[in-house]
Amino acid sequence: MNSREDILGRVRARLGRNPENAVTARKDIDAALAERVQGPRPAVPTDTAGLVARFEEKSAAQSSSLDRVAALADAPAAVARYLTGMNLPLRAVIWPSLAGLDWRAAGIEVAPRGAVDSDMVGITGCFCAIAETGTLMACSAPDHPATVSLLPETHIALVPMSRIVPGMEDAWNLARAELGSLPRAVNFISGPSRTGDIEQTIVLGAHGPYRVHLVIVEDA
Repeated sequence: MNSREDILGRVRARLGRNPENAVTARKDIDAALAERVQGPRPAVPTDTAGLVARFEEKSAAQSSSLDRVAALADAPAAVARYLTGMNLPLRAVIWPSLAGLDWRAAGIEVAPRGAVDSDMVGITGCFCAIAETGTLMACSAPDHPATVSLLPETHIALVPMSRIVPGMEDAWNLARAELGSLPRAVNFISGPSRTGDIEQTIVLGAHGPYRVHLVIVEDA
């Protein structure tokens, strides 16, 4: 018997699980999971304007910077303005799904692929965004490599206004409805990477990007 089997065996014993009642217990567990009863939730606006305002407020509190554009086609120019203003190179790795935008006209050299350690800027979209906490939900796929939001020092995300949902529960419900099966990785991004391990002093960029810049797209 290995350690895992020993620990699980102790748990089963305390719960009174045995081969005779295991099938019934499994059915009860599956039924409880399928019901997905929600606990108490804070009040969050449900109208579009309210959701966007709450998302912007919470994102700013998470140390993300924000911009807004009218249409997805305007995003490359907005990204270029941000990079220039931050004295960052006009060069980035992007999600392949964003390769159709006119980055060249904005003066940005892009590579549609997964990120490597030498990439300084990563540009992504998001599956959805959560107003309650100012969080992005990113689901990995061949045209949405997870590394693009994780490895570069600067992460820029294009956030369609129509994909901002009230809370985490709504984000998971949307994923179940649209994706069917969950992807290999689901990442939740709430501002730049940070840690407070040393003397409880917050340090940005400890385990990922130093900067997160969000471009909210009104019509996408």
